[in-house]
Amino acid sequence: MSTPKVHKIAQEGFGAGTNELYDRIRPSYQPPALDFIRESLKGVGPFNILEIGSGTGIFTRAILADPKWNPLIKELKAKEPSAGMREVFSRTVKDERVSTSEGFFHDTGIEDEWADLIVIAQAFHWCPDYDAASAEFDRVLKPTGTLAFIWNLEDRDGAPWVAKVRDLYELYEQGTPQFRHEKWRATFDTPSYQKAFEPPREKQWTYILQGTKEGVVDRASSKSYIAVLPDTKKKEVQEEIRKIVDADSEKRWIDEPKGIFEYPYKCWVVLAHKKQV
Repeated sequence: MSTPKVHKIAQEGFGAGTNELYDRIRPSYQPPALDFIRESLKGVGPFNILEIGSGTGIFTRAILADPKWNPLIKELKAKEPSAGMREVFSRTVKDERVSTSEGFFHDTGIEDEWADLIVIAQAFHWCPDYDAASAEFDRVLKPTGTLAFIWNLEDRDGAPWVAKVRDLYELYEQGTPQFRHEKWRATFDTPSYQKAFEPPREKQWTYILQGTKEGVVDRASSKSYIAVLPDTKKKEVQEEIRKIVDADSEKRWIDEPKGIFEYPYKCWVVLAHKKQV
C-alpha cells in the first residue's frame, strides 16, 4: 500500500470552509526569523523560491511585505495540496512573480535545480515520507541551494494560561503528526538527506502577540484536529478555553478595558544547505 499524499485529518481539517479562519487567525512570521533565512542564502539574488505547503499565503505575504526580502524575489512558486487553501492564497497574494498550484513534499512538479530556496512554513510535520521528500528537495534545489523549515507555536512556558489551553486542546490530536512531537527530525537521518545535505542549523525566538479571549479560541479552532470535531464537542472545547483565559489572574494586559493581553509565542527555524561537491 502506497503512502497517502496528504494526511486524512489534514484533508478534512484544512478543507473547504476552514481556510478563512486559518488565514485570519494564524500569526505571520517575525522579522528576525525572516532575516535568518534570508541571510543564509548563497549568492546575491534575485532568487527562485519554492514554497511547499504554502497554505493560504501567510509566509508568502510576509516576505513580499518585507523591504529586505521583496527585491530579492525573482520568482516564487507556491505548492499546496489543499484546493481551499490555494483559493485563499490566490485571493490574498497579488504579485506577478508568484504562482500557486497543487504540489506535495515528494512531488512538486518543479524542474531540476530550479530553486535557490525551498521554504516550508508551518507544514513539514505533515510530511508522510521524509526520505522521498529529501530526495525531491535535492533534485529541485540548485547546488548552492538552501532548505528552510519554519514554525510558529504558542509558548507554553510564556504564561500559565497558555500551558493550560494547550493541555486542553492537545488531548484531541488523534495521533496526528504535530510539530511539537518532533517526528519530523527523522528527516535528517534519512539516506536521501544525508547524501545531499549538510547537518541542519536551528534557531529559536520568543515573541509576544496581542491576544484576546476570542482570538485564543479562534486560534485553537483553526487546528485541523479541532476543526474536525463534532460541533457539540467543538463548542465544549471552546467554552473550556474561555474559562481558562478568564480564570487566569496573571495575564499581562496590554489594554485591559479592550480585553487585549500578551499572547506568548515561539518561532523555530531549521536550515540546511546542500553539500558542496
